[in-house]
Amino acid sequence: MQSTLMHSLSRDEIARCLSDGSFFAASYGKNSVVHFDGEICSNLEIILSGKVVVQRIDESGNLMVIAEFISDDILGGNLLFSKNPHYPMTITAMLPTTILKIKKDRLFALFSDNQAFLKSFLSLISDHATILGDRIKHYVNRTIRESITSFLEYERKQQNSNRIKISMSKKALAEKIGVQRTSLSRELAKMRNQGLITFDADFIEIIE
Repeated sequence: MQSTLMHSLSRDEIARCLSDGSFFAASYGKNSVVHFDGEICSNLEIILSGKVVVQRIDESGNLMVIAEFISDDILGGNLLFSKNPHYPMTITAMLPTTILKIKKDRLFALFSDNQAFLKSFLSLISDHATILGDRIKHYVNRTIRESITSFLEYERKQQNSNRIKISMSKKALAEKIGVQRTSLSRELAKMRNQGLITFDADFIEIIE
């Protein structure tokens, strides 16, 4: 089982937990809802394969993607032992996804019995809290242009070029930066007309 958290457990222990039902796997098809906004978090979840996204509806009714989680990421770690253990946003599978779920009582027992497991868990949720916080700040209360500019600046650093290859559809790019596709196209056209960028179907080039 390929999971950073599971590396702290022996195969026999994992097998026992699967056998008694305190560990169990669930599969979700593409575009299936994994958790609804307000749903109670009752298990720690480890993504074994696939991808899920955290989404919210803004005041205009637009669907915004706040964060993406992939294989080896965890869900619910920051909620499970909270006084208000409810998912604050909808979580949706963007690809066929398999998730390993660990029941709360078993998780607590593992914390008590296995310090390496506890340390690994605390490290993961700390890292994820930081990442999610950064992503939320990235999307919330930004104009469309600010979101586009932030994305382009990040990709320019990653690709080390002003000519940025866009390896996704316009729809996927709009979802990634949290805007509607029509709004994205309109703002890109404005930026091109103002001499800030040029673009075609595969590239966006930042003009200095």
